[in-house]
Amino acid sequence: MADAETVEAAKTTPPKGRPTPKRDEGRRRGPVAPAPMTTAEARKRRKEMAGPKLPKAERKAARLERRAKLNENRERMMAGEEAYLLPRDKGPVRRYVRDLVDSRYNVLGLFMPIALIMIFSMLAAPQVQAFISPAMLLLMAALAVDAVILSRRVNRAVDEKFPDNTESNWRLGFYAAGRASQLRRMRAPKPQVNRGDKIS
Repeated sequence: MADAETVEAAKTTPPKGRPTPKRDEGRRRGPVAPAPMTTAEARKRRKEMAGPKLPKAERKAARLERRAKLNENRERMMAGEEAYLLPRDKGPVRRYVRDLVDSRYNVLGLFMPIALIMIFSMLAAPQVQAFISPAMLLLMAALAVDAVILSRRVNRAVDEKFPDNTESNWRLGFYAAGRASQLRRMRAPKPQVNRGDKIS
């Protein structure tokens, strides 16, 4: 019987001699201010928490400095500097894909101007609508073919130049097609090669 009591006592945790402290006991907080009753009171409290207001000249100088910094960062990003690129454009593989796209004449890049011409023609002369719809379908088919050709060419070139590349062919092809569908002057970063240049 004594052995059973010994075993039972070993299974239970002995009391600590004091109550378990509550979670909030260690964080003593001061009195909480009552919630503002009016919008003016809330605005006044926000101003007090924000601290002293800068003079108008200093605020203007800080705003101009921020704008100049943003413009500089954008210029460097458009120039293709790696540290300023968006995450989707970073890396030697993406740079290589951009150069491949920019060195090529792409049917995808004609989508926007041709679509605008078709829309304006349809608005100016509604009787040509019967011809616009089939033409739009043919344009979409040509764009799809060009996107597939571009995607296969880009992926084949990337596999040859970067055999250790782990990025999926689908993502690279989609990236190339998306860049090719933009007008050349609107691409970001700006093209670093001319059309017809040989990319090695």
